Order: sequence, then C-alpha cells, then structure tokens
Amino acid sequence: MATPKKGRNASAQSKPGRSLALILIAIAALTGGMFASGHTKPRLGIDLAGGTSITLRAVPEAGNEAAINKTNMDTAVSIMERRVNGLGVSESEVQTQGRENIIVNIPKGTNSEQARKQVGTTAKLYFRPVIATEIAGGKGTASPSPSPTGSPTDKPSGKATDKPEATDKGSASPSASASTQGRAVTDALKADATPSASASDKGDKAGPSPSGSGGTAEGDANALQAKYAKLDCTDEKTRSSVGDGVKASEPTLACGKNAQGQWQKYILGPAEVDGTDVDKAQAVLNTQTGAGWTVTMDFTDAGAKKFANITGKLAQNQSPQNQFAIVLDGEVVSDPYVRQALTGGNAEISGNFNQQSAQELSNMLSYGALPLTFKVDSMTTVTAALGGDQLQAGLIAGAIGLALVVIYLLAYYRGLSFIAILSLLVSAALTYTLMALLGPAIGFALNLPAVCGAIVAIGITADSFIVYFERVRDEIREGRSLRPAVERAWPRARRTILVSDFVSFLAAAVLFLVTVGKVQGFAFTLGLTTLLDVVVVFLFTKPLLTLMARRPFFANGHKWSGLDPKSLGAQPPLRRTRRPVDPKEA
Repeated sequence: MATPKKGRNASAQSKPGRSLALILIAIAALTGGMFASGHTKPRLGIDLAGGTSITLRAVPEAGNEAAINKTNMDTAVSIMERRVNGLGVSESEVQTQGRENIIVNIPKGTNSEQARKQVGTTAKLYFRPVIATEIAGGKGTASPSPSPTGSPTDKPSGKATDKPEATDKGSASPSASASTQGRAVTDALKADATPSASASDKGDKAGPSPSGSGGTAEGDANALQAKYAKLDCTDEKTRSSVGDGVKASEPTLACGKNAQGQWQKYILGPAEVDGTDVDKAQAVLNTQTGAGWTVTMDFTDAGAKKFANITGKLAQNQSPQNQFAIVLDGEVVSDPYVRQALTGGNAEISGNFNQQSAQELSNMLSYGALPLTFKVDSMTTVTAALGGDQLQAGLIAGAIGLALVVIYLLAYYRGLSFIAILSLLVSAALTYTLMALLGPAIGFALNLPAVCGAIVAIGITADSFIVYFERVRDEIREGRSLRPAVERAWPRARRTILVSDFVSFLAAAVLFLVTVGKVQGFAFTLGLTTLLDVVVVFLFTKPLLTLMARRPFFANGHKWSGLDPKSLGAQPPLRRTRRPVDPKEA
C-alpha cells in the first residue's frame, strides 16, 4: 500500500510546471485582453477623477403629498442608478438622504453630461391631441406651425417606413377667420372637458355643446385660451412652470421647439396614451429612409389599441387637430400629424434628432418614469485635486508598507523571500489587469477606499506565504529533508490558508452587502484580492517552491537559503543503531 502513495506523491511533485504555465497563460490572456480593449488603466471614482454631486428634492404633486414615501424613494433611486449605468458612467452613487432628498454623485467622464441631464428627469410621457399651436409670440390661436419632427409610422415588418411628407402639413392650413378658429378651439376644449365624455369618444366631438349645458366647460376653455394667449415659451422660467399640477385627464398648455429651433406653444387635449403603454424604446439610425436618428417605440397590447384608436380619430380632422403631441415632462418633443390609423403596435419618432438626443430619449423611456417629481436643490463640482493628494499619500504609505514587508522577508527568510516577492508581483499583475477590465465590464471604479483595500491585501497575501514557509521549516526542524518537507507541509498549510482567506472574504462580502457608496469599493477590492491570494498560493507559490526544492542551493540547506537545518535547530534523523553481533549467536 505504501508504494502507490509514494508514486502519487512523486507524480504530483514532478509536474509543478503545469500549474505555473496555467497561471502565466492567464496573466498573458488578461494582459492581452486589457490592451485589445483599449482599457489599460482602471477607471477612477469621483474622488480621484472629479465629477458632479447633485442634491435632488422630491416635490409632491397637488393633492398627492403621501406619494413621498420610502417605497417611491427607493424606486426612484433604482431607476436613477439604471439610467446612469445605462450610459456607461462608472461608480455613480445614488442614495437617499432623509425623507425627501436623493444625493447623486456622478464621476467625470464622457457621458457624465448626459447623466446629469437624465438623472432627475421624471420622464412622464404622454401622447396628447393638439388643439391649437403657434410660434411663441405669434398671432392666431389656431394657425398651424411647421412640424418640428416629422411623424410616427407603423413598422409592421421592420422595413422602411412610409412617412407622410412634412410639406403636406404646412399646406393644410385652414382658411377660416380668426374668430371661427377661436370658436373651434373652444368647442374642442369643451368636448375634452365634458365630465361624461370618455377618452374614446372625445375625438368624435367637434361642435359646441347644447345651449345651457356647457357653461362650466366653456368657462374653463375660455380661461385656458386666455392663459394660452399670454404664454411666452421663450422665457425659461415660464416654460418650467407651464402645465404644473395639471392631471393627465385634463387639457393643458405646453411648449416645444420646432425644426427651425423656434419655441412653439400649444393647447393640448387630455392624454390618450402614456409612457406606461410603451414597452420598449430604442435609438436607431434610419439610413433607408434618410430620416437620420429616430426613436422607435414598441407598444404594449393595451397601448397599441389606444394608439390605433387616437390616430384613427385624429386622421379625420384638419390641421392642426390632426396632430398629436408627444409630451415628455411637460415639453413637446414631437408633434407629428397622421393621415390614417397606425395599427401596427410600433411607432417611430423622427425629426430633429442627433445621436445623443435620440439616445437620451430612448434611455429615459426604456428605464421607466420616476414615481416622483424632483427639483435640483444644489449641484456642485467635485475636483480631483484633493482626492489626488490623498491617493498620492496612500500610495506612498502602501509603498512604505510593501518595502517593510520585503525587508522583513529578506532578513528572516533570505532565499525564500525570492519566492515570496515573485508571488507578490504575480498577485499585483492579476489585480491590476482585472481592475482595468472590470471597469468597462461591470462599471467598477477605483476610489480611495478601494486603494486602501488593495494595500490591506498586501498583508493578507504575505501572511499566506509565511504560513506555508513556517510549515516547511517545522518539517525540516523535525529532521526531514527539503523535498519531502515541502510536500508534507502543504496539506496543513493549505487548510490554514483557506480558513484565513475564507474569514477575510466573508467579512468583505458582508461589508459589501450591508454598505453603500465608497465603502463598497473597499469591500469589493478586499474580496477580489482575497480570492486572488488563493489562486496565487495554489498555482504559483506552491509549484515554484516545489521546483526550487530540487535546486542544490535550497535542497542542500545553504545558509542563505532560509532553510539551513543547523540555523533552524533541526534534530538529526532518528536512526536505529545496530547491536554488535555475538559470535556465539552467529
């Protein structure tokens, strides 16, 4: 039974090169992937790269103050995180502060400007019929204006869309007098304001209400027209407040820009379709029709029915009441007209989009609307100067700590310190390449706490080497030669290393789960380096020591090898002495 065991041990000792080759191949592959991806440096967090810190305050809607609660605030935080991460922004921090505030820290980067625009945007989307529109500051309440964006189109099979020409819209201007136009607007508003009217039959009402039955509705319509006449969409403060407190089921005023960059004002009817009816939105470069960047939308089953219903009714009206406005957070982003019902369950918003604006809109629609309205209380720019100074101090401290560890290894372990230093270098190479690759892969960003975690990991890694080296030296003290001592020491050292690393990893995992923000960076780095310590010890340190044990410098116990039996106080091997042979017994 002893022979097979010796054979297995001999076989295990004879192939340490396989483990070394495996880890070297892994390092080469990670390094190659790092250079191939173009990400040769780890991403930096807001404290090292700088960025923007935004404080958002939840504002209750009229009559719905109870909406500001923990559930809605947590939902808003989740949506904001998905929005900024969808833009590829590294290490964005989104967390609540108090009952109604949310703090957003956005690191400096290529997409941080977009993130700042999107993070607090409510993204409440409504499709409202247009009742009247004109250039801001213009005259004539019902005169149509040039379309700012083109029109939505069915996409039943993903082929090129058949869009109505924008020139048709401009030529469809009615020739009625201003008084007739004003009366048509009043009639449309009265029809939309009739309490008994449902969303499906509003579009069928074009005439005035019977005498005596529409007093309240007519008064509301006249009041809205009076506000419309005074509305100045060129004033930013006015634009930000227009439509505040208006429910989706009520007519409203709105502002929007046309293709020529002019502000345009609108009277809009109640919302017929809202953002929850949109199943998916995507920015697409439409090269087949020459429409440029567009935003395609897929509706839910219920949304498709609503959209087909409203477009079918609008197609029967004259301009501008054959248009519907796509209203995002109170601003009209498109006011296309329709010629026929769009029944394909898909639509396309086209017009004056570039890649950035199309992606912004599609991203907000894809990740959902915030359950609350937020106002920016403060926005401050965080510079990287302070973080850079702290990083430099941290790196100096880490270098000093590493130098002290190396000096200790050289003084105490002598030749064995060569193996320990090489192991530390391998661990550093793996850590750096993984951090560089995890930036674009999962959004990991290196912040100051993460740097601290990497420095702490130096001690954890060095501790694993020391545990193994001391086990080997104990075996030599018991009188064994180096090669069997290396193999006999490994099982006991392995158990100790695994238990120690498991405790460190468990602490890092718990810390990562129960904390937020920058502390998670420390926990993540500590957990990552702990796992790498196990990999390095098993695949590099142990095989390398097995190879070195075959060299005369270590095997013969040179005084500078760190394994000199005499300096370790080794006991001579216990040997059985032979008794003198008695001649009589012979």
